[in-house]
Amino acid sequence: MLITRATEYAIRAVLYLAKQPSGEIVLKKDICRTQDITPAFLTKILQPLIRAGIVGSQRGVGGGFYLARTPDRITLLDVVEAQEGPVYLNQCLMNERACDRDIFCPVHGAWRHIRGEMTRVLGEYTFARLAQMEEQNLEQLAPTPFRNT
Repeated sequence: MLITRATEYAIRAVLYLAKQPSGEIVLKKDICRTQDITPAFLTKILQPLIRAGIVGSQRGVGGGFYLARTPDRITLLDVVEAQEGPVYLNQCLMNERACDRDIFCPVHGAWRHIRGEMTRVLGEYTFARLAQMEEQNLEQLAPTPFRNT
């Protein structure tokens, strides 16, 4: 499975919003500039997030985007499903009796288990956690100050 570029960019945009002060409205141009996303593409990828209640928007002067929920209440699973729809992995999981073999097929059970684990793990990663992880990663990359000994 490969997530789409739209989903990847949506995750980046939500992570950027999660790092802003709570309730702050972020200008579209700032998201585009910092996340290397074109304005038209940003508008396209944020629409499903707005419909899902993950991101809010404010029009007009001083308008922009903001998180509609706190970062600790938004998961990777929320964003993936808003962009891609439910995670199925295989057509046989889309609805019962999609495949005549699903009653006895061991692969059907494996797909169901894998899907369950994947959605569980995606649901564990909140954007508050991801923002904290990014901060820690950046701190580790920062050069250590020179010390005279």
